[in-house]
Amino acid sequence: METKGRVLMAEDDLHLGDVMKDTLEDEGYTVIHCTDGQQAIDMFDKDKFDICLLDIMMPVKDGFTVAKKIRQQTDIVPIIFISTKALLEDKIEGYHRGADDYIVKPFQMQELLLKMEVFLRRTKKMFADTMQEFSIGNIHFQFTNLKMTTPEGTITITQKEAELLKFLCLHPNRILKRDEILTAVWGKDDYFLGRSMDVFMTKIRKLLKADPSIVLETIHGMGFRFSVPEK
Repeated sequence: METKGRVLMAEDDLHLGDVMKDTLEDEGYTVIHCTDGQQAIDMFDKDKFDICLLDIMMPVKDGFTVAKKIRQQTDIVPIIFISTKALLEDKIEGYHRGADDYIVKPFQMQELLLKMEVFLRRTKKMFADTMQEFSIGNIHFQFTNLKMTTPEGTITITQKEAELLKFLCLHPNRILKRDEILTAVWGKDDYFLGRSMDVFMTKIRKLLKADPSIVLETIHGMGFRFSVPEK
């Protein structure tokens, strides 16, 4: 049975977390339940999720910090805060941290399910007509599964690496301006995000070393050019 979506749920209340997990799985979702904020950050870094449900007051790292880390990687995955913090300033802070919605505890699961369906319909529509697999030189890249297959074997890459590589694959053999890449992949043109992009470009270069015919070139003062063999 195909899952409705992969859910990253960060909730340190074990009873509530179990109830939410069981209900969501009964509805057809795949749920990864984390009980502290750092665990949620680590899980998001190494796996792919369709939506994130975050408590705010959690051990190690709070939900605001988790949301900030997620938004540094993607602006596409929906984030819903679920919290006892009900003041207007708390909700405003949540939206400033990148939330798509904010639900106050106690809440009805039916409300959460309906909100999740709305956000997932939007994101699925965004990707419905886009390419998900690419062959570049002798490298095969599966965006959906976060997999790269080279003559040296198959590796799993992070979601942000996959989003950046996908954008490069969709725009080969031409100069891509820095602000163009930042806006498309990170959602906005920002100095600090630009520094992050440079780090990810270095990672992408290392991943592509298996095929010397593929060159990710820095065009100083402009951006990058992803040169691949013509088919």
